[in-house]
Amino acid sequence: MALNVALVSPTQQVWSGEATFVSARTTEGDLGVLPGHSPLFGVLVDGAVSIKGTDGTTQEFQVRGGFLSVSNDRVSILTESVG
Repeated sequence: MALNVALVSPTQQVWSGEATFVSARTTEGDLGVLPGHSPLFGVLVDGAVSIKGTDGTTQEFQVRGGFLSVSNDRVSILTESVG
């Protein structure tokens, strides 16, 4: 079982694909998402978003604000910018 993840900014789709784990920092604290996670909506703070792909590689992105939503093994990360 995998997560369907999309990380997008206003100017580009930064990363899209299947992942086994996503971590991000929200206004409520650090958040880790695995397949089967309950639905949620979070406000991102500036910091790292880490995505572990189904191939075992991990990519890390520095994001500036935005939102994260999780529903039915779909993770959407919308950020103001990616550095």
